[in-house]
Amino acid sequence: MLSLLRYRRLPYNFLIGGLFEEGIMDTSYLPKAKVNLMPTFYFKNKFNKLEPMIDSTFILRRLEKLYSDRSAVPKSSVLNFLDYLIEDFADEWLTKATFHYRWTYDEDIKKAGSTLSRWRSLTDNEETIKPIRKDISERQISRLYVVGSNTTTSDIIEGSYKNILKLMDKHMNNYPYIFGERPSSSDFALYGQLTQLTAFDPTPMKIADNIASRIVAWVGIMEDLSGLEVNDSDWVNAHNLTESFRNIFYEIGNTYVPVLKANYEAVYQNKEEVKIEIKGKLWTQKPFSYQAKCLNWIKEEYGALENKDKNFIDEFLNETGCEQLLNEK
Repeated sequence: MLSLLRYRRLPYNFLIGGLFEEGIMDTSYLPKAKVNLMPTFYFKNKFNKLEPMIDSTFILRRLEKLYSDRSAVPKSSVLNFLDYLIEDFADEWLTKATFHYRWTYDEDIKKAGSTLSRWRSLTDNEETIKPIRKDISERQISRLYVVGSNTTTSDIIEGSYKNILKLMDKHMNNYPYIFGERPSSSDFALYGQLTQLTAFDPTPMKIADNIASRIVAWVGIMEDLSGLEVNDSDWVNAHNLTESFRNIFYEIGNTYVPVLKANYEAVYQNKEEVKIEIKGKLWTQKPFSYQAKCLNWIKEEYGALENKDKNFIDEFLNETGCEQLLNEK
């Protein structure tokens, strides 16, 4: 979200609240969101009072309504929908890899615990910070189940991470960004996860360095695109979408989509566990109610399209696996 604000040249204050309601900056005067998540944005309401808002997807689109220049959402309804789908994949599927690598491997756990514990204080000595580091690590490791990371699913998560690196790398033979010569919301969503996977956590960093050094470079460039000049012609034409672009949807359709559908069914049938086969391997996790909402939101985005745009998308996504989201009530 910081990258998005820089790209859109929007003024902001960045507050580091830290952990356990304490941090190196005072945020006690800010109203609390119903759910304590990052990022939390604060917008002024009609009474000139700050109101918290979470969820990057909705924050990004609120910014689109407030500011028109340097939009991160394609004007084309077709591209807009496809952008939304990739953004959701990055937010809800690629985050599994982010969480999995960080809290599964010893080297990654050590680095994350040591670094994140300092976000509460830069001046605490080692003895003071040690129990905080231990608490953070143990708490996060215990929550791996939330994203579906376990010994059964680890191969699927790691395989998908490698695939998306390769797919993005190949697509960049055509364009520097997912939808052409300017970044979209899906670029920022992918970037958000890849800042950690390719530039912080040791294990996925090594993988990225070995198989997709171009993506490592892209992450560095995406950090601040305030100097990039853009215009509407920088968006790719919907009728000129490349095979490298379409291949991204095969990965989405064969990993995220079946899990999203199985999770939806589990949530609404009150099942205790999600079980589905992904690329010939078993995926199992606890149901996650938020991702059931994600499926509904995707369907709402699709349902709002005109018939000609639905027909285009149906044909484009046919046999990628993503069509399963759109063809069922």
